Amino acid sequence: MGYNRMMDIEEIKKLMANGTYIELGSDLLQSFYEYAQEATKITMELNSHYNSPEKVRELFSKLTAIEIDESCLIIPPFYTEFGKNTRLGKKVFINSCCRFQDNGGIDIGDGTMIGPNVSIVTLNHDISPKTRCNTTPKPVKIGRNVWIGADCTILPGVTIGDNSVIGAGSVVVKSIPVNCVAVGNPARVIKNIS
Repeated sequence: MGYNRMMDIEEIKKLMANGTYIELGSDLLQSFYEYAQEATKITMELNSHYNSPEKVRELFSKLTAIEIDESCLIIPPFYTEFGKNTRLGKKVFINSCCRFQDNGGIDIGDGTMIGPNVSIVTLNHDISPKTRCNTTPKPVKIGRNVWIGADCTILPGVTIGDNSVIGAGSVVVKSIPVNCVAVGNPARVIKNIS
């Protein structure tokens, strides 16, 4: 595949939602690189000096191309390589030093709290050395009123159910049901929340 054209955001989101395989040198991958340049510019402005909470929301809205509700609070620094496939509900809190690889899509429900140093990943590389540069997207969906503790990693394709808690330092490799506490590497449910 050769690079022929820049793809628009909506076309990319549709391809990602369908789990389109991303090959080295493809229009899709090259378009990601182009959008990454824009994301880098915005995150540099977001992270390089003090911004009021209002300005942070304004920059985050520019980064995601979606208006961020005034009830959301985001504490910089924040890192992303794409930015255009993240959706936040209302009253979302994102603490400092979080990293969202949102190419495959990240959807965060109302009232969710995300601790510092959390990584959310939506792309996975092939295992074969011959095709290891190619990736497959899988969205991450985080429900309403979820609490994700500090230093967690959420891997591609994971859904975290409403009201659940992910303990600090956990690595979430498979979906977590509603109303429970999950901890560890890999994260496993240790109790239900009534």
